[in-house]
Amino acid sequence: MIKTSKVSGRRTLRFGNIDDAISEAERIARADADGRIRSLGNWTPGQVFGHIASWIDYGYEGYPLGKPPWLIGVILRWRVKKYLRDGLPSGVKMPAVSAGTYGTDEMTTEAGLKRYRVAFLRLKAGEPSTYDSPGFGPMSDEDRIRLNLRHAELHLSFLVFEA
Repeated sequence: MIKTSKVSGRRTLRFGNIDDAISEAERIARADADGRIRSLGNWTPGQVFGHIASWIDYGYEGYPLGKPPWLIGVILRWRVKKYLRDGLPSGVKMPAVSAGTYGTDEMTTEAGLKRYRVAFLRLKAGEPSTYDSPGFGPMSDEDRIRLNLRHAELHLSFLVFEA
């Protein structure tokens, strides 16, 4: 198991909008089909796409976890503006979750990309979320989009192109 907080060589990504995030995922999928993607982390491109899509979908369908302990919730709410501005930290694991997070099912790149695209387009369409973030609480639609873009930047940064 790779300790992702210690990985070097990740790409620096910054998405200005949902279309940018979808375009980058499609570029990764094309390169993966040609055998030109290497994962610096523990997940395949399909798992990465599926994980990001899962967390978007949780806002509509419900989260698989309860609220974090009170102190963790306070810290997360205090740091949300930094995360929205600067991005999310790597290597964070949820306590008592065997895989460290949810939404890491194995899937093909094509299946993961499809889920990713559908989830981001749902967000782009402005469908109101049904559930507040367990860690960050209620968020504006704009902040939910920004959080999911930062989440995509984090995980896609582990997928590097090879010549």
